Amino acid sequence: MIGIRTFWRALPTEGRWLLSTVVVQTFGRGMTLPFTIIYLHEVRGFDLGVSGALMSLIAITGLIVTGPGGTLIDRHGARHVLLVGLVAMILGCTLLAFATHPAVAAVAVILIGVNFGVSWPGFNALIASVVDGEVRQQYFGVNFALVNLGIGVGGIIGGFFVDVHDPGTFTAIFLIDAATSLIPMALLLGPLRRVRTQGDADAPADQGGSYRAILRRPAVLWLTLLTFLAVFIGYGQMEAGFPAFARQVAEVSTQVVGIAFAVNTAVIVLLQFAVLRFISGRRRTRVMVVMALIWALSWVILGCTGVLPASIAAAIGVIAYMGVFAFGETMLQPTVPAIYNDLATDRTRGRYNAVNSAAFQGGAITGPLAAGIMLGQGLTVWFIGVMVVGSAAVGVLALALERVITPADNGVPEEVVRLDER
Repeated sequence: MIGIRTFWRALPTEGRWLLSTVVVQTFGRGMTLPFTIIYLHEVRGFDLGVSGALMSLIAITGLIVTGPGGTLIDRHGARHVLLVGLVAMILGCTLLAFATHPAVAAVAVILIGVNFGVSWPGFNALIASVVDGEVRQQYFGVNFALVNLGIGVGGIIGGFFVDVHDPGTFTAIFLIDAATSLIPMALLLGPLRRVRTQGDADAPADQGGSYRAILRRPAVLWLTLLTFLAVFIGYGQMEAGFPAFARQVAEVSTQVVGIAFAVNTAVIVLLQFAVLRFISGRRRTRVMVVMALIWALSWVILGCTGVLPASIAAAIGVIAYMGVFAFGETMLQPTVPAIYNDLATDRTRGRYNAVNSAAFQGGAITGPLAAGIMLGQGLTVWFIGVMVVGSAAVGVLALALERVITPADNGVPEEVVRLDER
């Protein structure tokens, strides 16, 4: 595993441009992400159910456009598709900043959802076109840490800045979110204007480039199931299951929940590079198994907080859950995107990343729904049980994936493969 200085020197100029602006790009999103539903309900006065539906419309729109977006990325390049998505993001945030009617807000969140649907496959395809090999896995990990840093800092500053009694403060943060989208737009129009993500036009078309053919590949099928389940029990619970359990079952304060999210960000930022050192050259599927065990432990910790509700022990447990869970996150983000992009070719990279994005968004949509049903019915023990069993299932899927993936796509260096063959 190379050090941070060596890693930076190994990056091409385009990779440095992308990585050096991540924190600023995501700062605006961090300012609005925790407060959007508060803005819709408490500031604009929309019914809470309507506000929740508007929030889900972002993810639903993103899921709908992800497939066509991946195809367009392969045909016309990620740069053009990302520019369209960024324009939609700027318009959506600006419109939402002044939305006083649910219909206007609906148009705004649909525009934001369009960007979410194309940005994941687009930027992943862009990254994979700029860096490869071991550096690519490291890049995905470092990028994830910087994204969390930008969102975390934005959320902290937003929390101090916004005031539900002053709508102008919310207008300001949405306009800041729109303004930060100008940064990646400037990169795509400037330093990254010559980066190609699509294959040469005169090259023979890849066989099996349709979504049906891609999903028929055993490696892609197992990886997609793994991604969906990991998000269902992981990120799908961050904005729903975890805070609801912490408040209703552990009975901790909102301040404790806020501290837990801060700890999540801190653990990722502080440990990501150390984890990258540890997992370098190891089978990515085995790293996922370790991650699954860590996540199972985190859910057990959270479950124990219900034994002593409204206590210091419960508060410590809630915060500890987020710290342990974040440790597992540092193992997921460098591995899954790297496998998808190693399985893809230049002519199918957009579609492979779209499959990854769709699995992620599917888990992010269904996870909160399942949490709401179980916790709403008081099935708290069942909720924790499902999360623990789901974590174990992620480990099983990782081992199944290992059986159908090549060592190279699994992150094993060629020299290790040759030694194993002797």
